[in-house]
Amino acid sequence: MRVPAELVGSRVTRTAFNHQVRISFTDHAPDGRIRIEGELVIETPFTLTDSSGHQALLMPATGPSLAPVLDLFAKYVTEIDVTGRGNLSLGFDDGTRLSVEPDPDYESWNLTGSGIDPLLVGPGGETDWQH
Repeated sequence: MRVPAELVGSRVTRTAFNHQVRISFTDHAPDGRIRIEGELVIETPFTLTDSSGHQALLMPATGPSLAPVLDLFAKYVTEIDVTGRGNLSLGFDDGTRLSVEPDPDYESWNLTGSGIDPLLVGPGGETDWQH
């Protein structure tokens, strides 16, 4: 599986949550056309570390406790990496970091959209990540 480096430079255009956490990204090419339009869906616990270093362990389907996710709105992705069996790490322009580890029993995260290859990290994770 290939790490979606194309996501770097995209902007968070929507955050939403219910039983999942959804983060939408958009980026435009120099000619104004949409280059990336993607959505990250997180289905298991994840960590959000803000620019001051405060770390929060967040759980989908927990309502108001997911409020820190709203702070991602309008931020730009500056870094993305996937390591191990599907440990996702996203860095943002203000220093915020989002991390999702694979879950042994459930799908942990997936990424879909145009301009990026779809990815799904299923139960136990995935191997052979290419940079």
